[in-house]
Amino acid sequence: MNLTMNKFEIEEKVNKVLEQIRPFLNDDGGDIELVEITQDLVVKVKLLGACKSCSMSPMTLKGGVEESIKRVIPELKGVIAIEEKECI
Repeated sequence: MNLTMNKFEIEEKVNKVLEQIRPFLNDDGGDIELVEITQDLVVKVKLLGACKSCSMSPMTLKGGVEESIKRVIPELKGVIAIEEKECI
């Protein structure tokens, strides 16, 4: 990684942001889980519950989750949701 933070620190910060977002997702019957942060600084998440099938999830992912994470760690390239079969 080309950041001054190590991978553990980045994961810690991303998880803190997800904890702040989680209550809003829970209110609608959904949730989110950090899967990994790639070497090229892309955050991979798994949408759970109602978020998996919600038509608004792409907007939530980009406008809510990605924006919130990039406010804390602007060097990250983006946030993508992966399907169950893509998980590690």
